[in-house]
Amino acid sequence: MDITEIITNLVFQLAVIIFAARIFGKLASRVGIPSVLGELISGIIIGPFALGGLSLPGFPHGLFGVTESLAGAVSPELYAFSQIASIILLFSSGLETDLSLFIKYSVSGGIIGLGGVVVSFFFGAGCAMLILPVLGIECSGLFDVKCLFLGIMSTATSVGITARILSDKKKMDSPEGVTILAAAVFDDVLGIVLLAVVMGIVSALGSGASLSGGKIGLIALKAFGIWLVATVVFILLSKKIARFVRLFGGATDFSIAALGVAFLLAGFFEKESIAMIIGAYTTGLALSGTDIAPVIQEKIHSIYKFFVPIFFAVTGMSVDITKLFSQNVLICGGIYTLIAVLSKLLGCGLPALGLGFNIKGGFRIGSGMIPRGEVALIIAGIGLTAKDAAGLPIVNQDLFGVVILMTLVTTLVAPPILNVSLSIKGRGTKKEVASSESQIFEWDFKNQELTHLVMDILHRDLRAEGFYVQMMNITDGICTARRGDTAISLREEDTKLIIETDEKDMGFVKGELYEIMLRLNKSMQSLSALKNTASLQYGFASPENRVTNSITRYLNPACISTNLKGNTKEEIFEELITLLCQSGNVKNREMVKLSLMEREKSMSTGLEKGIAIPHAKTDGVKETCVAIGIKADGVDFNSMDGKPAQIFVMLVSPINGSNPLMRTMAAFSGALMHEEIRTALLQAKTPEGVIDVLKDSKKL
Repeated sequence: MDITEIITNLVFQLAVIIFAARIFGKLASRVGIPSVLGELISGIIIGPFALGGLSLPGFPHGLFGVTESLAGAVSPELYAFSQIASIILLFSSGLETDLSLFIKYSVSGGIIGLGGVVVSFFFGAGCAMLILPVLGIECSGLFDVKCLFLGIMSTATSVGITARILSDKKKMDSPEGVTILAAAVFDDVLGIVLLAVVMGIVSALGSGASLSGGKIGLIALKAFGIWLVATVVFILLSKKIARFVRLFGGATDFSIAALGVAFLLAGFFEKESIAMIIGAYTTGLALSGTDIAPVIQEKIHSIYKFFVPIFFAVTGMSVDITKLFSQNVLICGGIYTLIAVLSKLLGCGLPALGLGFNIKGGFRIGSGMIPRGEVALIIAGIGLTAKDAAGLPIVNQDLFGVVILMTLVTTLVAPPILNVSLSIKGRGTKKEVASSESQIFEWDFKNQELTHLVMDILHRDLRAEGFYVQMMNITDGICTARRGDTAISLREEDTKLIIETDEKDMGFVKGELYEIMLRLNKSMQSLSALKNTASLQYGFASPENRVTNSITRYLNPACISTNLKGNTKEEIFEELITLLCQSGNVKNREMVKLSLMEREKSMSTGLEKGIAIPHAKTDGVKETCVAIGIKADGVDFNSMDGKPAQIFVMLVSPINGSNPLMRTMAAFSGALMHEEIRTALLQAKTPEGVIDVLKDSKKL
């Protein structure tokens, strides 16, 4: 196969993966499960062991069928794409890690996180000793590298899932919520450290070296030392690194440069026989405390959204579906999953009992640490390609199926378990905690763009006040802000801004919002002069408008009148809205009317030459709809040239989605600037006649 054919195949494969991952990711979100699981399932379905192995014209072995592969299931090119994606994913995870929280925020979080990692690791490794013989895999004891891998994979926690549930239950600022989020940070960092140690052992085994207990200890010490030194150096140099990447230009440029630094350290770690993802995570962790961290998160979001679903889909492709549902894999997967759940409940819940929490609180904390996610899948993928002393994959297809089942099930069962634990009445602490009462403040701005703007300004203001503002997940709408004992949860829901914090801190939060509102109001007053800017008003309606093909698609005879009856602006509005309702796209007439009138109050939509184009965006319609009305006698519409309006085009679009309101307006106004078109419309006797005139306008 020549290079052109390889690239062509890769292009086809990526196209299918992109669509499959997004479709299944959206479906998963709609049924209330993380999109990650949908992307993983999409890979299983389109992979070489399922639909991807079917023979197609031009693909005799199937679109994803391969005979040789680094990962045993996908092509080397596709595998390389997934590895790049894993670096981006772990770099983002590092950026999201609250470094200050890890270093100094909570002793209880550190102890509970450590307990969860230690117990999960040894429970997972011990479980491996039981299930490996059942799967026909040789096991030399607890410190067999396969046992160590299963131990590491059971330590990871997907805190984004837990954060969403805590936010929905209004428990983000509760003692249990704060402790879970703090513990999850320790959990992630310690899991990365363990992976570095195990990868050092794997490297030594791959070179054919025989390992005694002392040698294993030295290898572990070396791997830990490399990680620790690199992490400390990067943290100490984080501000200088931030200044360096800023040399490359604006926010987008320096964010890409920061990602380049992550690739650089990832490559260094791989050269030292430590997984690339650890270098990527370390880079993100070091930069997480700098002022450019949130900017980088925002600017690489599109790259993340492109690459990361590919990683999860490719991971799913490596699952042999015939072995996934074999009796032994299902039994062993069930045992491993049960152990994974119990290890977090016990490892995190029991230490909590000695740190001021009662049984309820311990159960809640343990439940919040159950869901596994991205890191477990990445480690499983590493195990597929890593070789043991005999040259065999450390994680074979049977073992990979066990890990996939554990990840799927723990992610699915964690939300209901946590919901049950949070629904149990009574406090979770042994003693009454005065600061545990949180309040919810909800503000509906009635406008999604304004909500985004206020949230962005609030983020900046909180950082200026010394808060550490952290997104719980790059794709999640929830973030937290912390400073000392103050913790604030922020999230957007459509046009609403929802804030949760301790009642003692709510006054501060409301004060911040009040100041933001004053500043925005002042800014809006400064911009009010634009209403009377003649160059903007007269420049909009031009017969030479480039926008075309946006007229006829919206023309509906039922929404056109050639003989409007109204004699006032308000009466014309009512008639046009009635016509809009004939389109079948109006969900709420009053909401549409309110949006149109609000827009009209800001500035009249009466243009010049007898044209008026009232318009608005509103949730009162399903999709863009147009109503056209003619009144030859004209009506005073407060037009910019002072003349009565005779031709009315009412345009309404939904707030969200791809609805080109301004392009459609420009197309109509451009056509109506032609005198012959206006004359023909005023002479039209039927709706069909109006449509014919506007269709002919495309020839001008």
